[in-house]
Amino acid sequence: MSEPPQNLPMGRLDAVDIGNKKLTVQTEFLTRPNWRIETKIYLAGALKKIYTEDLSSTPEPELQKRIDLFHHAKMDEIVNGLRKLSQ
Repeated sequence: MSEPPQNLPMGRLDAVDIGNKKLTVQTEFLTRPNWRIETKIYLAGALKKIYTEDLSSTPEPELQKRIDLFHHAKMDEIVNGLRKLSQ
């Protein structure tokens, strides 16, 4: 599925303060070479990690839901981990 979907799904962007640093989680939908999402994690403006998930077998009507679920899962996982470290 290298062609873009008929209705291009929207990415997600969230930022929260963790202590004195800002955590930014950005999820993008990419179409080439295959449908996938990349979630980039920034802490204090520095790129820390990139997570990728292949969506090439995902039906088009489900793309936005999968993007939202993946983004929120990574956001929750990282925020909870950082909070545990700061305790």
